[in-house]
Amino acid sequence: MAQQHPTPPFPQSKIPMPGLTREMQPVPDHGEQSYRGSGRLAGKKAVITGGDSGIGRAVAIAFAREGADVLISYLEEEEDAQETRRHIEEAGRKAVLISGDLQSAAHCRQVIDKAVSELGGVDILVNNAAHQATFSSIEEIPDEEWELTFRVNIHAMFYLTKAAVAHMKPGSAIINTASIAAFDGQIGQAAYAASKGGIAAMTLPIARELARHGIRVATIAPGIFGTPMMAGMPPEVQESLGKSVPYPSRLGRPQEFAALVQHIIENDYLNGEVIRLDGALRMAAR
Repeated sequence: MAQQHPTPPFPQSKIPMPGLTREMQPVPDHGEQSYRGSGRLAGKKAVITGGDSGIGRAVAIAFAREGADVLISYLEEEEDAQETRRHIEEAGRKAVLISGDLQSAAHCRQVIDKAVSELGGVDILVNNAAHQATFSSIEEIPDEEWELTFRVNIHAMFYLTKAAVAHMKPGSAIINTASIAAFDGQIGQAAYAASKGGIAAMTLPIARELARHGIRVATIAPGIFGTPMMAGMPPEVQESLGKSVPYPSRLGRPQEFAALVQHIIENDYLNGEVIRLDGALRMAAR
């Protein structure tokens, strides 16, 4: 029989975006105490966007404990970025940080250039950084908000992937973060859902193209996870979303996302897939 897990409390207060991890209650599990590595990524060089907190931090911790050196890019959350750096370095691996806005194609190229110059290459790219805002109707979505969402969520993925593949060798992998909103978007999520749907749609053609170079591409579409982005929503929304997961009825833990990333990297036959990670969440339109 499956082990029963107690449902943790949901964050009790909304935090301002983009949000800091220490402001969350409870603080999410990134695998700081639970993840045990075994050197499966020894010598690899990884780039993680949005690696300062949430699922990005969890992936960074897992990669470092598996032996990879890690570059994390982030917008401006210096405190969270330094905490992630600490975990990477405690695992005995090199940590490189770069802040800046991924809306800029030039900055995306700088991220990859920095990884090449300071890590010595790029074996794994995790396109994880995202922007999300919810509105009550499409009329309320400002034009600038629509453009911002696409620039951060999908344009940056294109710029980073385009820059990275020139430095990738056979056996490399690109993993993108989409969202279940790509398939089950809610009222007010038109911009976010469309951008995440674009990521899902791009996965297979890019995977087929890069297969000739021995580079694999996959996308994870997570449900509701305990991250600063989620904590930017009102508490009643967070609780409602968590309870809409059939089992386990809770927010996802960032370390669970990291575990799936690790599985994708290790499975050579997993290519071009968009994988839902949502606890069978099926939401009625809100």
